[in-house]
This record gives sequence, C-alpha cells and structure tokens, in this order.
Amino acid sequence: MKTFIFNIISIILAAVAVTSCIEDSVATSPQVQPLFSVDTLKMGSVITSQGTPTFRFTVYNRHDKIMNIDRIALRSGSTIFRMNVDGFSGRDFSNIQIRPNDSIFVFVEATLPEQSAPGLNEVKDHVDFTTRGITRTVVINADAFDVKRHRAEIITADTRFTAEYPHQIFDSLVVAPGVTLTIEPGTRMMFHDGASMKVYGTLRSVGTPDAPVHFSGDRTDNVVGSISFDLMASQWQGLTFATGSRDNLLSHSIVRNTVSGVLADSLSQLTIVNSRLRNSAGRSLTAWHADVTAMGTEIAEAAYGTLLLHGGKARFDHCTIANYYLFSVLYGEAVQLSHTDDDTDDESGLPRLQAEFTNSIIYGNGTDLSHGDLTGMNVTFKRCLFKSEGEDDDNFVECLWDADPLYYTERSKYIFDYRLKPESPAIGYDSPALSLPLAPADLYGTERAGTIGAYEFVAPEEE
Repeated sequence: MKTFIFNIISIILAAVAVTSCIEDSVATSPQVQPLFSVDTLKMGSVITSQGTPTFRFTVYNRHDKIMNIDRIALRSGSTIFRMNVDGFSGRDFSNIQIRPNDSIFVFVEATLPEQSAPGLNEVKDHVDFTTRGITRTVVINADAFDVKRHRAEIITADTRFTAEYPHQIFDSLVVAPGVTLTIEPGTRMMFHDGASMKVYGTLRSVGTPDAPVHFSGDRTDNVVGSISFDLMASQWQGLTFATGSRDNLLSHSIVRNTVSGVLADSLSQLTIVNSRLRNSAGRSLTAWHADVTAMGTEIAEAAYGTLLLHGGKARFDHCTIANYYLFSVLYGEAVQLSHTDDDTDDESGLPRLQAEFTNSIIYGNGTDLSHGDLTGMNVTFKRCLFKSEGEDDDNFVECLWDADPLYYTERSKYIFDYRLKPESPAIGYDSPALSLPLAPADLYGTERAGTIGAYEFVAPEEE
C-alpha cells in the first residue's frame, strides 16, 4: 500500500513539475516581435478573374513567453486577397496569440481583377502585424495577366489566334471540317482541367525559336516547394487530329501536361518540326493509321511509352525520343510498333506500317523498342543511337548501340534537358544525305552541323 501511495505522489509531483515548465505569461516587452518565413509572399503569374491556389507563410514566436499580436490585417482592406490566420478566415484579426517557441500559418488566396492590358501587371498588398505598437509587414505579390476564354467552342471559319493574350480553354476547342486555325508565334494555349482540343480541319501552329507556341495546362503555380506544375502530366486531355484531318503543322510548338499527348487518328496527316511533345500520362505521340513526318523534335516523358506507331506512314529525322517520366513506373517501350506484320495486324485492311528513323536518338529509362527483330517489317533505323545492345542488319543501318548520348538531364533534380554534353558520341555522327529538308536549324535556332538527335551540339562557353 505504501508503495502504491508513493507512486501516486511521484506521478503528481512529476505532473506539477512539467506543468510548471510551461510559460503561460504574456510577453510585455515591445522587443518581443514575430518573425516570418518570407519577406514577400510571391504568388507568381496569376490568371485574372478566377481564384488562385492557396499560398502560405509561417509566423514564428522565437521567445520564451506567449506573444500576443494585437492586430493582423491587409493594409488595403480590399477584397482582392483573402487570408486564413491560424484556422480563421477574414481580412482583419485581433489578439492572435502564439505560444512560446511556436508558430502559426497564414494562408493567402486571391481573385485578381482584369487588367485590361496585355502582359504581366503587378498586383500587391501588405499584411501588417502590429505587436505592442510596432508594425512589421509581409508583402503579397502577384503578376496578373488577362486571358481570352474559350468555353466548348467550335471554330467554324478560318481563324488566327495571336499572342497578345493567352487563350484559356474550358471543356473543348474544336476546329470544324474544312476550317483552318492558325496559331501565331508566342501564343500560349492554356487548357483547364479535363479540357481537350480536336482538329477535324487543319491546324497550323507556327512558332519561332524565340517565340514558340505553347500548349499546356493552365496551372502556373508549384505542386509543392519549387516543383512546378510544368512537370506534371494529366492537366488536360490532349491534342487530337481527327480522321481525315490534313495539312496539319506543329512548328516550334511545345505540347505538354496531357493525359494522352498528341494523337494523329486514322488517315490524318501531321508534320512536326522543331517541337517538343512531353509529359503525358499516356503516350506523348500516337499515330494510328496516320501519315506523320517529324524533324528536330523531342518526344519525351510518358508513362505508357513516348511513341506508338500503328500502321500508316511515318518519317522521323533528327529526333530525340527519351523517357525519364517521374510519376509512375514505365508501362511501355519508348518506341512501339504495331500493325507491322501478321502478328500485329488489326484486320482493318489498311496498309501496314512504313516507318523510317534517321539521325535520331532513342535513349532513356526502360526499353528502347517493342520489337528487337524487324525482319520482314517495313521499318528501318539509320544512323540512330540506342541504349540497348544490338547489331546492324537490313533494318538497322550504321547505328550506335549501347551508347549513352550524355544528356544534361538530371531526373533527381527535375532537369529535363536533352541537349548533349561535349563528350557525346552523337556529335558528328549524322548523315546529311539522310536528312529531311524541313529544318536546317534546331528548335533553338542553331544551324545543324553534324549532331544526331533533336538538338545540335553547342560547345559551352569557356569561363
């Protein structure tokens, strides 16, 4: 019994001791002031007239007593920015306490007004923290930009999209049969969640090295930390060239963040020059009984393989086909060939695949090709570099086997740069006699001078 009582007393004394260590008094010195995780909360580029994602910063009490912040308020008092302080929403807060050596979060979101002017326009406010007569401030900064919105729109007459304002697409954008949509250099096509684009007529996307055309999701913020949504697939459905669509051109155009990439459907025709097709949850490019020609193009980062050719006719020159997809295992080979022979015939009666790859690089994580033996198929690779081991034959001519092109890509650092280091075996290996006449310079405007793959080698400047 005495032991039991002793234990009870010990527990009570321990509890009292712990409780006595907690400082419940409120600091009265004006020198006890909050600290902040940022001086300026940067919200980045923000589309006007729609709500932003939620951003946050931290307010710290680095002292041994309770800090009472008399007032937290947006200086302007406007309704553009909205706050949540320690779980409570509003624009003006009184008597917010932070326990010793603790912190609270301040969450901020906004709906920025239309600017009625092209380009980025700075919008900012100030969050003032007043503690015992002293005010400290965190600046809120956003670069607002207006867009032209398209909601389930069907283009029924020849139309030009200019670069003055980005184009934001909700639900779908459709180019009707017999109609041409021309997209001018520097234009941004921004697709909302689940939106798609389908071309029954003709699309002419004509960027330049200095002003490419961008097809992407409309998220401009970061997924987490410094990881941009630019790296994320599945933000919009993708770009489809419907059955019979002809004379389509993607030149100096970047298509990214899709569910299913670019699809050239049955009997459609597509030319791709100095472009990037990347970041797809499916494939970056699918050609299904289509006629596709590509030069100087990067086809990269896709969960189910970067390129599928099913029947039709294909010609690829000076292309880089690479797969370092981040967000899942790879479910397919980099280059997939189908409707090529009896084993893959789809019984459609349409011609089997005719494909030629020249001066190109096929290298990345996973397997290069769906078929190691192309005997009897009308598919050839000439002057191409492969990751896999192999040897030349009638279908593989003067190829580089088991060779690393030495990209600047660093997947662990989210760097996807498929230009080549000085030691690359791809430098000086192209055959001009095999080249298409579509692009004497690469996407960056560098004149071709012997490098296979999408990008001509440029020697780094000496320090």
